[in-house]
Order: sequence, then structure tokens, then C-alpha cells
Amino acid sequence: MIKRTLHILWLLFVTFASAQQQKPNIIWIMAEDMSTDLECYGMPDVKTPHLNKMAAEGIKFNNAFVTNPICSPSRSSMMVGVHQVKSNTHNHRSNRNEPLDSQFTPFTKLLRDGGYTTILGHHGVYTLGRKIDVNFKHEAIGEWDGKTKFGLFDKYDRFEKEDQPFFAQIQLKVTHRGDWWDEIREKSKHPVNPKTVTMPPYMADHPAVRLDWAKYLDQIEYMDDEVGMIFKELEEKGMADNTIVIFIGDNGRCNIRGKGYLQDPGLRIPLLIHYPKEIKAGQVSDKVVASTDITATIVDWAGVKVPKFMTGQPIFNKKFDREFVYGARDLWDEIEEKSRAVTSGDWAYIRNDKPEIPYDAHQAYLEFYRPAVHVMRELYKEGKLNEAQKPFFEPKKPKEELYNLKNDPYQLYNLAQNPKYSKQLKKLRKVTRRFDKKMKPVSDVYDPFIMIGPDVVKWLQKEMPADYARMQAGEEIGYKRITSLYKKAHKKKK
Repeated sequence: MIKRTLHILWLLFVTFASAQQQKPNIIWIMAEDMSTDLECYGMPDVKTPHLNKMAAEGIKFNNAFVTNPICSPSRSSMMVGVHQVKSNTHNHRSNRNEPLDSQFTPFTKLLRDGGYTTILGHHGVYTLGRKIDVNFKHEAIGEWDGKTKFGLFDKYDRFEKEDQPFFAQIQLKVTHRGDWWDEIREKSKHPVNPKTVTMPPYMADHPAVRLDWAKYLDQIEYMDDEVGMIFKELEEKGMADNTIVIFIGDNGRCNIRGKGYLQDPGLRIPLLIHYPKEIKAGQVSDKVVASTDITATIVDWAGVKVPKFMTGQPIFNKKFDREFVYGARDLWDEIEEKSRAVTSGDWAYIRNDKPEIPYDAHQAYLEFYRPAVHVMRELYKEGKLNEAQKPFFEPKKPKEELYNLKNDPYQLYNLAQNPKYSKQLKKLRKVTRRFDKKMKPVSDVYDPFIMIGPDVVKWLQKEMPADYARMQAGEEIGYKRITSLYKKAHKKKK
């Protein structure tokens, strides 16, 4: 009898182990600050062969959007699968000491409960790719109960056969604005030529702006090589056939109208999914997808029931139904903004609740990391910007914006005041209000992180006027270097 019982237990264990092994491994690659600026999306002047191959062997989504164009709110929504406004994680770098509301659970906890090993980062990518950046109390590694334990992942950097089934989240930091952009460009065997780049019409044709654009494309090419390295490792370890690989941007590019703004370059992201075992090669989808839907899809793939609290839906489920993505912009560093948006992929509507705050709000972060802002700001003062380039530098924002993305992909023509489109305006205005109610925050806790950036800019202007002048001319002078000097100067005063 004992032998029979042991035999049955052994069979159950083997069956369970076999089922676990058959579950797919999942790798979620997030390139930081990336719009659809890849060769496979038609971006000129950049070469992305590994991502081209990923798209050719998998599925490419044309209408994927984040729910916030800034890193920490966007990542918060993806980590929980819930729109960041609803979970009260919508203000950048805020509420970091506040536990996530008890009705929500990070999706990595759900995966662990489903038998997955959860891994953060990668041993071979630039600075290891361990960024989390979410607006609730958390730790990188450890257990999670949401009350006394706040760990999101099991381990760092390496996926091995014994980890299967595993989920790995890998951040590709190189495309994020940083002091390394010059170094990456200098080491490139074929740096992008600034003289021949094609830029959007809302960017000024100026040598400093062109160089900055070329540097961004250099980072993308470096990042593409990192994607290739990850695929190669999967092949070498014999895990490629049973691994789903997802590639996205965590928010739009860090430039005019991009990161931080609800225009298309801030919200629209690349989304590629590679899984030859189940996904037919060469597919292109025009489905409207929210970044929270990717979270729900991962949970579904893992064989875990998608919880009702998620606002995301599994993309490949027959019941998937999304007409609009609801975008929101709130606090970003020292700028207390509030704007809301909806996009269907064909139409985009933006409601600016604080129109008195201009797009160019002289935010400290952008002062250091957007050469185009300085150059174009001066050209605006001189009356040298055209009608496509001026709106970003006007003293106020319009209260409402309406764009036909099919006819006007660069969003050059705001149709909100055009009576011909009043019906469409009213429809999207109503849709946005409906989302406002649906995504009402679960609490009003507000604990923002105080940024030193504005003080650094003032100090730079006063104490290092030559460097400040270089920055105004469109040169990146190194935020970390200046901040370090600022801190040393203030330490001496104490």
C-alpha cells in the first residue's frame, strides 16, 4: 500500500514537473525611450537587422501605445496590468514608500505562483538592464506579500535551463538619454551621418538638432545588437524554441513631442512578438493595443488566470476588444501637469486641463537632455520656426487637440476648432470622460519626490556661465557631471 502511494505521488510529481517544463519561457525586452524608430517600421537612416528578423519571424503591431509617456507611471501600469491613474501610481517618482493598494498584485507575483522563476536584467547588456522604476513600495529581489515583503523578482541577470519555466524582464538602457551617447557614437563602426538623416517636419533643420537625431539612431543600432545577443544566447542554451520574446519601448523617444507628451511620438511604441511555435511568421497587426494588454497576455501565456483587477486584456484571446487607449500625463519632476488623451490609432484626442503650462515648461531634466529644445527655443524667439515647429514653444497649450492620424501622421493640424470635425471631437471628448470615471484613482495619497534639478540649473547659470552657454547652444554638457559639482559646492558651504 505504501509503495503504491509513493508510486502515485511520484507520478503526480513527474506529471507536474513535465507540465511546468512545457510552459513557455517568456522574455520581455524594454528599450528605454523608444518610439517606432526601427527599420522594420520604416524609420530611415537606421539599421536594425536583429529586430527586422524578429518582426519577419513573428508579429509586428502598428498601433501599440503606452498609457503614460513617462517611464515610472508607464512601468507602474505594466507591472500591475492596471492603468496607472486607477492604481494611483500616475505621478512620476511618487508614492515610493506607499504599499500598492491591496486589491492589486504585481504580475511577477502571479507568475511565481504559477511556477515561474522571475529574473531581472541581463549579464550582457549595457549596465545590466535592471531598471524597475515603479511608483509603489517595492524591492528588486525577494518575496512579495504586499504588506511586509515587497520583492518583485527572484534573481538577477541570468536565465538557465534549471530556471525553466522562467520570465525575464530586460531593460535596454542605452537608448535612454544619458552621458554615454557620445561614447557609444565614438565606438560605432558606422556612425549615422547627421547630414543625411530624415527628421519629422516639427523638428528644425539645424546642425545641432541633426547631430542629436543621429546620436539617437546610433543608440538604437547598439540596442539592436543587444537584442541579437539575447537571441543568440537562447539558441546556444537550447531554449529558443520554447521561449516567447517580446520587444517594446517603455515610452516614446526623448525629444520634441516624445517622452513626457501625449502626442503620438510619446505614446506610440514598437511591439514585436516572436514565438515561432505558435505565432505565424511575418504577421502585421493593426489592432489597437495598450501596454497593460501585454501584461495580461504574459499572465495568460503562463497559464495563470488573468485577474479581474487588470485593465489589460490578453491580446490573442478571441474576446480581445479594444477600440481606444487612454493616455494620461501628470507630475513629471517639478512640472505638475494634467492632461488626458485617447487614441484609436486613426484618431487622437488630447485634453489639456492645465493649458497655462506650456509644452516647453523649462523643465530641468529637458534643459540638460534635449539639445533641440534649446536650439529651437532660440529660433522661436527669432521668428525662424515654421508653422509645424512653433506650437511646442507657444506660451500656452490648446485646451483640446484633435488629429486625424491617417491623413496627418505628424499631427501638424489641430482640428479641434474646425467645425467640420465637431462630431468626432464630441465623440472622443465623451470617450475620454468615460475613461476618467472608469480609471478614477483608488486613493488620493500623494507623496512626490523632490527634484534638485531646478536648483542645479540655477546654480549652473550663475557659477558656470560658459557651460550654461554651451548647453543653450545645443550641446549636452553632462547632467551627472554638473550635478556632482553642484553637490560638492553645497557640501563645502555646509
